[in-house]
Amino acid sequence: MKVSHIIAIVLVAVCIAIIYSTLTQAGTYDVFRTAAANPDKEYHIIGKYNREKEVIYDPVKDPDMTVFYLTDTAGTEMKVVLHEEKPADFERSERVVVIGKSSKGEFHAKKILMKCPSKYNTSKAGSEQSYLESN
Repeated sequence: MKVSHIIAIVLVAVCIAIIYSTLTQAGTYDVFRTAAANPDKEYHIIGKYNREKEVIYDPVKDPDMTVFYLTDTAGTEMKVVLHEEKPADFERSERVVVIGKSSKGEFHAKKILMKCPSKYNTSKAGSEQSYLESN
C-alpha cells in the first residue's frame, strides 16, 4: 500500500471520529426524569421558572450559587442549584434552559440560558423589522 493511501485512510478515520463525537455531544432537550435516571450524564433541561417559590441567592455568602425551582416540559418540578451568580433579569425570563447533571433529587446546573420576552416581543422591534422588509 502506498503512503498516500495510508494517509488518506487515516484522514477519513479522523473525520468520522470528529463527526461522531460532535453528534454524540450535541445537546438535546430532555426532562428531569431522564436526568435523574442517568446521574452521570449531562442534560439540557428546558422549562419554566416557578415564580411562586423563592430564589435563593446570597452574593456575600456564596456569589457562585443560585437556587430556584424549575418545571420541565413534562410538568415535573425540581430544585435547581446553579453554580453561577444569579443572571440579570432572571425573574423576567419566559423559558430557561439549564445544562448540568442530576444528583440526590436536585439538578446541578453549570450553565443557564434564558429567553426574555421583552427582548423578542417588543412592538418597536416589530415596526423596525416591517420597515426594513418594506425598503
